[in-house]
Amino acid sequence: MKDISDIVLLSEASIDLDQGRKFYNKLQLGVGDYFYDSLIADIESLYLYAGIHPRYADYHYMLSHRFPFAVYYEISDGVAIVVAVLDMRRNPAWLHTQLGERKK
Repeated sequence: MKDISDIVLLSEASIDLDQGRKFYNKLQLGVGDYFYDSLIADIESLYLYAGIHPRYADYHYMLSHRFPFAVYYEISDGVAIVVAVLDMRRNPAWLHTQLGERKK
């Protein structure tokens, strides 16, 4: 575990969360808000658990507790930087491409 002083959500990751919320709200009103709140809680857990998760495509990834999504992040100078929140049901090649496009 790393000592994390802050969590930064990149704009692309914020867009991922909004797209997920819209998707689940189309299925049933209110589920999208539950999705968003659940993923934010998962992301906030990085204050305690950042760095313990496995790595994929140069990022740590944490699986969501309630939805089939993964939070991809990196750690730099005590800051957990969330670069993507992606649906794990997608084609692995798509996931890899998304992560490659988000490299700094």
